[in-house]
Amino acid sequence: MQPLDYRKRDRPSDSRPFLTHLVPTVAFAMLAGAAVAHGQQVPRVRTPDERFANLKGYPFAPHYAEINGLRMHYVDEGQATRGTFLLLHGEPSWSYLYRNLIPVFVQSGYRVIAPDMIGFGRSDKVTDPQWYTVDAHVGMVRGLIERLNLRNITIVVQDWGGPNGLINAAEMPDRFSRLIILNTWLHHEGYAYTQALFDWNARSQGVDFSKLGALPWVQGSPDKADTLTVAYQAPFPPGMPEAQVGALRWPWMLPFKNPKEGAADRQGRAYATLGAWRKPAHVIFGETDQVFNVAWGKEFAAHIPGATFDAVPGAGHMVQETGATLAQLILRRIAEEK
Repeated sequence: MQPLDYRKRDRPSDSRPFLTHLVPTVAFAMLAGAAVAHGQQVPRVRTPDERFANLKGYPFAPHYAEINGLRMHYVDEGQATRGTFLLLHGEPSWSYLYRNLIPVFVQSGYRVIAPDMIGFGRSDKVTDPQWYTVDAHVGMVRGLIERLNLRNITIVVQDWGGPNGLINAAEMPDRFSRLIILNTWLHHEGYAYTQALFDWNARSQGVDFSKLGALPWVQGSPDKADTLTVAYQAPFPPGMPEAQVGALRWPWMLPFKNPKEGAADRQGRAYATLGAWRKPAHVIFGETDQVFNVAWGKEFAAHIPGATFDAVPGAGHMVQETGATLAQLILRRIAEEK
């Protein structure tokens, strides 16, 4: 969702929004009619597996679950000796974002589940933009939690992972042990959206995610720009625009613009619930993020009883790119819990 330094797609001559030009590409195995939701068939595509082969620092075996008629990919590593980490990504990333945290958590005795949301990574990419709502994404996360019967969950959320994960934590708290809230938000009355988000909402529909360059919001990453470019472009093959529908839809549904699809009321209820949260919560923000800034991070932490707050120096919107630095901070905060 970060608004900086995306490369824009050249718009067609009639200047209609990018989504209206999506045409199924037979060469990339359109899977029309294979998914079913609410009694209707949902067309989708899958990014070819070879796009994910030999990505540096991402050696994890793929796992899949059929949830609500769609195939959802997730990383599943380690044993749940101390509990389970559930790691949720945002826009326009995928489970690759957590590659450098996963081994640290596993070595500390946790099982780690890191799904790719529908429309991202190795998961199915629904080609009907109407499918994409916050409620649909929340339902997929809930379905995965229930399918894997996850309990004693430490949930880590960032960007759109915030609404998708925190709504679930608010609505079925018995499954969750603590919250780790990275650069994200929950919509609620009085929330002050940044100009960066207003700008991103306005221009996001012209972005071609297959041409993502070295993103300026991976500050602090130990990996080279070329490595990151290949990995974050991987889910969006050139010439396969229908694979980008989900990535385009997330910024479109920001609740200040589309409150129904963005589940504004449901987000507000979750935010209110967190105001009475009685389990550990740790808010950690990359200090240079222009989308969800440190001032908001401190306000978010103050809203949750007993929550801690940390700012990671030099880190941006994708604070997870600091890897072991962030993982060790999270584990230290857990160790300090009373």
